[in-house]
Amino acid sequence: MSSDVSPTVLQMLERYTGKKIRVVLDRNFGFEGTVAAVSAEPAGLWLSNAEAVAMRTTLANPLPQVISREDRSEIFINLSSVARIEVLH
Repeated sequence: MSSDVSPTVLQMLERYTGKKIRVVLDRNFGFEGTVAAVSAEPAGLWLSNAEAVAMRTTLANPLPQVISREDRSEIFINLSSVARIEVLH
């Protein structure tokens, strides 16, 4: 089975190995963690030290703010379900 993700995208994501990122799955939910590996088949990210995060926006502050966290240790996230990836500093 062939992946729908361009090899260029996977190469870009490999640059983030070892960096902390937030992967947003929908406007209210995502994961934060350190990129441990990038998988080509199936296309996805392995996060270590991962946390599930719930986010909320308001009219006064339209940027998503994390309102809760839950420890998840390690997790695989399929790229087909990702809405946005943010690199955290």
